Amino acid sequence: MIAPDRPRRKHSGPAWEERTGPVGQGLKGITLVVVVLLVLFPLWSIVLTSFSTQGAINEAGGLVTVPGELTIEAYRQIFTNQLVTHSLLVSLAITVAGTFISMVVTVLCAYGLSRHGTFGHRFILLFLVVTMFFSGGLIPSFLVVTALGGYGQYWTMILPAAVSVFNILVMRGFFSSTAPELLDAARVDGAGEWRILWSVVLPTSRAVLAVITLFYAVGYWNSFFNALLYLPDNGKWPLQMVMYLYTLQGASMPGTGLTNTGQYAGHQQIATLSLQMAVVTLTLIPILVVYPFVQRHFTKGMLVGAIKG
Repeated sequence: MIAPDRPRRKHSGPAWEERTGPVGQGLKGITLVVVVLLVLFPLWSIVLTSFSTQGAINEAGGLVTVPGELTIEAYRQIFTNQLVTHSLLVSLAITVAGTFISMVVTVLCAYGLSRHGTFGHRFILLFLVVTMFFSGGLIPSFLVVTALGGYGQYWTMILPAAVSVFNILVMRGFFSSTAPELLDAARVDGAGEWRILWSVVLPTSRAVLAVITLFYAVGYWNSFFNALLYLPDNGKWPLQMVMYLYTLQGASMPGTGLTNTGQYAGHQQIATLSLQMAVVTLTLIPILVVYPFVQRHFTKGMLVGAIKG
């Protein structure tokens, strides 16, 4: 007697998590390799060009993709240039201070909005959502900041962009998914809202905290537009502003003496393009160093916070 075929169990997870055959696995692997190469190739070209001499750049006709004659004179020139080293310190200070302020405000706002029934909960939430789609514009923002005495001050790099409503909503959704049993147990033990936030909610929300922190840090690190608006003194410029002016605009960097044909340091010629790519490389290093430690939190921090919210 032939036993009837058992019905195949349906996959209960998302479609992209279904098991595929050898052909599907091979196509996935090829796709991932192609995507990785497309991402790494520009980085490879930028870093290699920053270490290349004028002769190697001339031979390549621009950005270098195949190693030729290498030199570290571009980096030596950068780190002996007071403008670049000072702008690097400014960028680090703005990133650290701005990220701290943004995270404090975002956590407090998101926690308050995640507690249903709090005073003005719906009105504040609606008000924040409206600001995602409508704003006063560039000129009113400039007038407000200058009227508050911010023109030429460092805080204009932080406070005007200190809060992201999108990040607040994502964090609010994650906080709202905290198990009610944990909150009730904390209240039974006599914990207040500050204690619950610090001892219960934040420890169970490390994923979203890591992701939002990275978002804010990257935003501050890459910021240059506010410096373009509010910081006329190049002694206060962040590194991204230096890169914008001397790399994208092609201006000559003070103290280097570089022209379009480069200059000689000893027996090696420093190329303008090599110096520009060295500045670009410096701006990429912090993000490349931090990202691998936060990447594993991306799926949980963003998708869970968005879906459960």
